[in-house]
Amino acid sequence: MTDTKITLLAVDDEPNNLRALKIDLEESGYHVLTAKDGWEAWDVLQQNIGTIKTILLDRMMPNMNGMEFMAKIKANSMFSGIPVIMQTAAAEKEQVVEGIKAGVYYYLTKPYDNDIMRSVVFAAVKDYANYSQMRKDLKKYTRKLNLVREARFEAQTLDDALYLSTFLSQFFPNPENIVLGISELIINAIEHGNLGISYEEKSRLNNTGTWAAEVDRRLAIPENSSKIVFVTYIREKHFITLTIKDEGKGFNWKNYMEISPDRATHNHGRGIALSKMMSFDEIEYLGCGNEVSCRVALPEN
Repeated sequence: MTDTKITLLAVDDEPNNLRALKIDLEESGYHVLTAKDGWEAWDVLQQNIGTIKTILLDRMMPNMNGMEFMAKIKANSMFSGIPVIMQTAAAEKEQVVEGIKAGVYYYLTKPYDNDIMRSVVFAAVKDYANYSQMRKDLKKYTRKLNLVREARFEAQTLDDALYLSTFLSQFFPNPENIVLGISELIINAIEHGNLGISYEEKSRLNNTGTWAAEVDRRLAIPENSSKIVFVTYIREKHFITLTIKDEGKGFNWKNYMEISPDRATHNHGRGIALSKMMSFDEIEYLGCGNEVSCRVALPEN
């Protein structure tokens, strides 16, 4: 019988911590590989290429510590996309900022709460699965879309967002970098903008695994059934500009342009910052925050 469990890699130099984490994760339905330091974790990665979906990484370890391991995997294209959850006993702001700059977008503070741990792991696994699927879907589309100079689209559902993101990314020079940013901003416009799901509500919904169901429920409410997210693409000589506008009341976007150390252990809230860091050269929110303009510079001919 084929094992369909999602595989995680847990890295910690303390045997008791590693054993407890493995037990907790296995009770949550995951298949868990373990390593006691960065070098051993590197060997495990190489032996399981394409299998490991998320890494839970201790920061302070002998031989190769967590930050050194991060630098090694981010420099390797086979592993650079795997999400990493950094475990640290001292989630100080400076350490969190350093980790974010190194590519750590998820955090757990020791000793961790089991419910928080499960929700953060679930979020990381889900985000990676969505991103991996969109990267696969990129291959389905043609590569002559650079002939398009202007286009307008509409989206209502999460499926619309994922399909449109994958399709639109083909209009850009580096679609694999762009696809995540587009999807995050369109989904944000649907869930927070048109449907009014607050930050606190999404935290609770992610904790209970009911976020997608709540989105579908709110979409079916008559007052929301006609709400649209409008997406406009314009290609000029030196730039591509993508504008995404929802029909909501807007929000305080300034709080989300960077990954805040105060929210590093939350199970969401990093999509806009990731879009800015990974996908677009410029992101500008307009008016009350229900419209965002994103720009990518085109290479010189």
